[in-house]
Amino acid sequence: MAGRVLLQFFHWYYPSGGTLWDEVAQKAEELAGMGITDVWLPPASKGAAGGYSVGYDTYDLFDLGEFDQKGTVATKYGDRGALENACHTLAGHGIGVIHDVVFNHKLGADEKERVKVRRADPEDRTEIEDEAFEALAYTRFTFPGRNGAYSEFVWTHKCFTGVDYIEDPDETGVFRLVNEYGDGEWNDEVDQELGNYDYLIGADVEFRNRAVAEELKYWGRWFSEQVPVAGFRLDAAKHIPAWFFRDWIAHMREAVKEDMFVVAEYWHPEIDALKTYLDLVDRQLMLFDVGLHYRFHDASAAGGDYDMRTIFDGTLVAEVPDHAVTLVENHDTQPLQSLEAAVEPWFKPLAYALILMREQGVPSVFYADLYGAQYRDKGSDGEEYDIDMPRIECLPKLIEARKRFANGAETLYFDDSNCLAVVREGTGEAPGSVTVLTNGEETAKDVDLGEAHANATFRDFLGHREDAVETDEEGRAAFPVNAGSVSVWVREDSL
Repeated sequence: MAGRVLLQFFHWYYPSGGTLWDEVAQKAEELAGMGITDVWLPPASKGAAGGYSVGYDTYDLFDLGEFDQKGTVATKYGDRGALENACHTLAGHGIGVIHDVVFNHKLGADEKERVKVRRADPEDRTEIEDEAFEALAYTRFTFPGRNGAYSEFVWTHKCFTGVDYIEDPDETGVFRLVNEYGDGEWNDEVDQELGNYDYLIGADVEFRNRAVAEELKYWGRWFSEQVPVAGFRLDAAKHIPAWFFRDWIAHMREAVKEDMFVVAEYWHPEIDALKTYLDLVDRQLMLFDVGLHYRFHDASAAGGDYDMRTIFDGTLVAEVPDHAVTLVENHDTQPLQSLEAAVEPWFKPLAYALILMREQGVPSVFYADLYGAQYRDKGSDGEEYDIDMPRIECLPKLIEARKRFANGAETLYFDDSNCLAVVREGTGEAPGSVTVLTNGEETAKDVDLGEAHANATFRDFLGHREDAVETDEEGRAAFPVNAGSVSVWVREDSL
C-alpha cells in the first residue's frame, strides 16, 4: 500500500443542502494531482433525520437519495444522481471510492410492534432481568416510500436484539428483545465495555438471524453494482460481532473485488484490544490507529514537555503496521463531538508529517484539516460554542511530498525528546527526503545520507525555511527546523 493516502471527505458539521457529492466531483482532479489515492465518503443511505442526517442514523440502506422518505428525496449530501456522478468522477481520476457502511442499528421505524422485552442494566448489559413483559417498540421497517424497489425485505422485531425506548409502558433504558436468537443473550465477539457492548443505539441489528445476514450480503452486492466501490469503512465495529464482519468481508471479496480495501472503526486506545479484534476477523481488514490519535492529542497539549521519542509507543502502526490506518483527526474527535480529543492546530503539521512521510501505515487525512471548517453547536455543558477549525496550510504540500519524496528505505532519528527526523533514502527511480520536526525551539538534526548525496543541495519543500542545506563530501549535514514546526528537505535537483 506504498504511497496510499485516504481522505475523509466530510466532517460532522458539513453544511446541509445537498452539495457534498457535487463538491467531491469538482475536486476530484485536484485531489488526484495532490496525491490522494482514496476518498472515504460519508454514508450514502437515507438516515432517520432525512436531509439533516449525517448518515449514522441508518433508516433505509437501499435509498441512496432516490425516494421521498423521511421528508426528503435527497440526503444531506445530494441525490442519487449526484452520488453516482461523484463516484464515477473519482474513479475516472484513478481515485478509489471508500464507502461508509452503517450496519449496527436502524432508526426511524415505520411502525410499532407489540413485543416482549427484558430490562438490561445500562451500566452492565450482562445483567438482564429474568422476567419479560409486553410493550410497544419501534421495530417494523417497511420503507413505504420505496415500495419494494431493490428489496422487499421487511425488518421486524425478529431482526433486532434490543431497543432503548418502549411505550405502554413508556420507558427509556436498554431492553433486550425476546426472540429465538441467542437464548436471550447479546451477541458475542463484541467489545466488553459495559459488560457487553453489543447494544449501542436505536433498534440494534440481530446478526444471528440468517435472513438479516443474507440481506446485508445482498445489499453489499447490490450497492457495488450501483456505484464504483474500491472498499468500505465499517462503522461501530466494536458493537458488531466480529464473526459477522469476518464472513461479510470474505463474501464481498469473493463476489465483488478480491483486493477490496476495508478499514473498521474499532474505537479502542489499547493495542491489545485491537490485536484481539484483528485475530477474530482473521486479519481481513485494517483498523484506525486510535492510540496514535490520542498520543497526538496529548503531545499537542503538552507542547515542548512531551517526549517525542515515545510518540509511536504502543500504537498499532508500530506493532501491526500492515493493518494500521493512521489519523490525526476525524468526525468523532473534532470539537464538540462524542469522542472529542482534538489535536491543537499548531501540532497538526507535525502529526501529519509523521503519518505521511513514514513508510508504515495508510495515512488518513481529515476534510476539516485540508479545507477548514466553521460551525456552531452546544457543548456537553449545554452552552453554545462557535468553532473554527483552520485549514492546515502546509497539508497539501505534505500530501504531495508523500507522493513525490516518501520513497525508499526508512531511517528514523528518534534520539531527541523534542526533535525527530524521518529519512527516506529514495530509489533509483524516485527521490527521497529528510523530514525534520520539533515541538521545541528552533534546532537542527545531524543526518548522514551517505556518499550518494555528497556535496548536494537540499531545499525545504514546504517552504518553511528559505535557506539551503549543503551536504559534505560524505553526505552529512545538519538539517534545520523552525520552532514548533516541520520541514521536508529534498534535493534541489529533484524539484
